[in-house]
Amino acid sequence: MLLVLVSRQAGADCLVRGSGDLGVVVERATGSVQVVDTTARASLFRIEGLGDLSHASVVFARDERYAYVFGRDGGLSKLDLLCGVLVKRVVQAGNSIGGAISQDGSLVAVSNYTPGGVKVFDADTLVQVADLPALDAQGNSSKVVGLVDAPGQRFVYTLYDAGEIRVADLSDPRKPQLQVVPGIGRQPYDALITPDGRFYIAGLFGEDGMVMLDLWQDKLTAKRILDHYGRGEEKLPVYKMPHLEGWAVAGRNIFLPAVGLHEILVVDSDSWQETARIAVHGQPVFVESEPGGRHVWVNFAHPLNDTVQVIDTQSMQIVSTLKPGKAVLHMEFTPRGEAVWVSVRDDDLVRVYDTKDFRQLAQLPAEKPSGIFFSARAHRIGL
Repeated sequence: MLLVLVSRQAGADCLVRGSGDLGVVVERATGSVQVVDTTARASLFRIEGLGDLSHASVVFARDERYAYVFGRDGGLSKLDLLCGVLVKRVVQAGNSIGGAISQDGSLVAVSNYTPGGVKVFDADTLVQVADLPALDAQGNSSKVVGLVDAPGQRFVYTLYDAGEIRVADLSDPRKPQLQVVPGIGRQPYDALITPDGRFYIAGLFGEDGMVMLDLWQDKLTAKRILDHYGRGEEKLPVYKMPHLEGWAVAGRNIFLPAVGLHEILVVDSDSWQETARIAVHGQPVFVESEPGGRHVWVNFAHPLNDTVQVIDTQSMQIVSTLKPGKAVLHMEFTPRGEAVWVSVRDDDLVRVYDTKDFRQLAQLPAEKPSGIFFSARAHRIGL
């Protein structure tokens, strides 16, 4: 394991302010991030030396001061947002796909493609405290996807190759307790957890459908939902896998991207049955709800990725189509939802839009921006 320490003295140029309206914009091509102020709509720092950020994601410490960046090259980086410095970086695997922070904020877990499995670190020191291999019944290692935190100091994740969901209780990191739910379906590609931490839902790439796990039950059993939602339709090439972690919920309706289709699936959260479909501009990647739930915002896969559409959750109609620029990769709402930040990779810009009238409020230069993550995520389950 490679460990990088930062020699710059923390506090030398640190801000004396609150951290609740800070955020991170990933600059994927340069291995850097910008620390941004969401109130002033301004960039505060650029932090470099973070490795391969081509599929980077970020979680936050409970005090919202520290951000943990998960790089595609296996790097786990801890950033100080008030000082604009890299505190520590460990390279813990060969190929990583994301991570999560525990309910009490003491543990950071990383999911890995190579060599597979999940590694767990002390959030303060980044010292490894647990290793959870992802081996199937034949002893083969599997890629791990869909890693989220859950109440009870648990992490939930899915084995892409083995078709399993695993729930790891890290109440005692020295003795992890593991529950395995096998046979969930072919090639689970991503997952989400509902805001109350009860339901874990994994999407399937190898089949039309999803699976749901009720984490409140003592005996964990996967239930198939939205079975064969693409039956009878022409199969389209999938240009980019949709992401489920930015899922949208408005009232009792859940809005989910359909794999390979130009559609949004609307699901009743009580019955877990499909109630409607909404035709959209292209293959949806992120389907995200404003914090108030009135609108759902959608971006799309290549080659139709210059567009964002806004859906009214009452009428189920598209109420706005925006053209932010080339390669819209991610969207992030301010904590109370008055604005949304949109990364436009190929135009080297982040655009900020008013969510009430959809006008542009600001734009910030950024080097090939991708993920945008705000510190308010620190207090939300699964983010």
